[in-house]
Amino acid sequence: MNETREVAVLRYGHRPGRDDRMTTHVGLTARALGADRVIFPDNAGQSVETVRGVTDRFGGPFVVERRDDQRAVVRNWQGVVVHLTMYGEPIQDVEAEIRTATPAGDDALLVVVGGEKVPWALYERADFNVSVTSQPHSEIAGLAVFLDRFFQGEELDREWVGADRRVVPEATGKTVVDAGTEGDADDGD
Repeated sequence: MNETREVAVLRYGHRPGRDDRMTTHVGLTARALGADRVIFPDNAGQSVETVRGVTDRFGGPFVVERRDDQRAVVRNWQGVVVHLTMYGEPIQDVEAEIRTATPAGDDALLVVVGGEKVPWALYERADFNVSVTSQPHSEIAGLAVFLDRFFQGEELDREWVGADRRVVPEATGKTVVDAGTEGDADDGD
């Protein structure tokens, strides 16, 4: 799916106590829907541990980083920077252009998801300010829609390496098995 270009998601800003669950879900969504890594602010320690734990149990590859200077990450990014904001251009109008503009290799695409008010400099630095509707909604929903559109649904068939567990898809029930077996089911609450 994504052999030639790296996709990283930057959670820009984190308010401890207020954003813990949202920041964690940005990381989980990035992992599940095709990104190669997530970059969290230094103060998002619990989110880092949670996403690393999920990756350890359910497979990867996926990298979780903590960085103290998010502005520097954006400023020094060598590839394309996409800022998800409800004030941006509609995803359906720019998705093909973003795919075409995204180079192969490291630092190919940085998707910035704000957690608090982002500075105007981010809007100016971004190669694309992109909206998923121009209505207020969850940044997690925006990230999910963006990644799905960017990868054109191919991320949904991703194979996970190094998993201890895997979910067995079924119409009803919740079955989780050891990754090396087909039948020994756990009750997956």
